[in-house]
Amino acid sequence: MNIEALKNSKSIGAVSSLLIVGSIGYGAYFGYTTYQELQETKQALNLTIQTSQGIISTLEEKNQNLSDENENITSFLTVEQKKNIDLERQQERNDRKIDTLEKLTTLDPELLKKYSKVFFLSENYTPPKLRSVDNKFKIDLNKDIQVLREVEPFLDNLLKDADDDGVNLRVISSYRSFETQQSLKSTYLVSYGTGANQFSADQGYSEHQLGTTVDFGTPEVQGTYLSFEKTLGFDWLTRNAHRYGFVLSYPKGNSFYQYEPWHWRFVGTELATDLHDDDQYFYELDQRTIDKYLLEIFD
Repeated sequence: MNIEALKNSKSIGAVSSLLIVGSIGYGAYFGYTTYQELQETKQALNLTIQTSQGIISTLEEKNQNLSDENENITSFLTVEQKKNIDLERQQERNDRKIDTLEKLTTLDPELLKKYSKVFFLSENYTPPKLRSVDNKFKIDLNKDIQVLREVEPFLDNLLKDADDDGVNLRVISSYRSFETQQSLKSTYLVSYGTGANQFSADQGYSEHQLGTTVDFGTPEVQGTYLSFEKTLGFDWLTRNAHRYGFVLSYPKGNSFYQYEPWHWRFVGTELATDLHDDDQYFYELDQRTIDKYLLEIFD
């Protein structure tokens, strides 16, 4: 090998060595910078994680506070709702008391008294307001037959429903004043003597003075006769009158007057229904029991 070739060979070797050293240095530098970037990225990621955890912790704390606040609000609302319910119930009780007081001040306490030889109505007693019975339901079209205003709708429904059932119930009489009853009783005494006491009340003891009592008849039986018992009208009343608040005052075996199938008294649907269902009649009950029904007499 000549000297020139040897020089070239050494030059190539030197260059190669330099290239190798440079490559290794560059690789080391690239690895180092990459490592540094990774470390920085890791630190940034850890910081982000820590920040996120802090935010999450803060949100969880806020959520817990909101939850606690919501529980407090719910508890408060529950207490307030209970208070409102209690107030509403108290208001209802007060309203019922007021309604009861109003009824007590407006209802006639005589309406459910046991007249007929027990209680007495003076000559000054007159029902506060009376209404005339519809002409089509009267026996005598020329006679003005009146009933207590509050009773009239019940009586009217009774008569209309009976008519719808093909039963021709008619009214013979209803309200009679103290003077009218006195005159009627005097007439009966002249005709029947003391026997009149078996079927006619003295003035002041007649249920008719209350304006709540009706004598029924039919086109076939146009007077207060025992034969009314055998009519479809009486049968219908026996089965249905309680639904309109009417009861038979003097059934068979009563201790006041003779049996009067035509004589029916309004006592309210509640009392009438209880009497019907228990197979009792009005005068069998004691007055204290009867008085409990007064508040609902027109309900």
